[in-house]
Amino acid sequence: MPWADYHSHPWAPSELSQDDRRSSLQLYDIRIQFDTACTVMKLVPHRHEDRPGEVFVRRGRTWVLTGYIHPEDKQSGRVTSVDE
Repeated sequence: MPWADYHSHPWAPSELSQDDRRSSLQLYDIRIQFDTACTVMKLVPHRHEDRPGEVFVRRGRTWVLTGYIHPEDKQSGRVTSVDE
């Protein structure tokens, strides 16, 4: 069963912070974050796996992939946009 973190940030816009993305702080299989503008983001870090973490934003009724955290960037939490 996956472990999940679900938390809010009391300001908008609010992206996933570097601490939310950094591998050494990943305790969960899924992180959901929302802000006061009702922006909902999801991080699937694929911790302990040699594959990119995935960052999604909720648009309508679907999750849209917006970025990757490549294995070499997991320590820092650097996100690469899907457009790069």
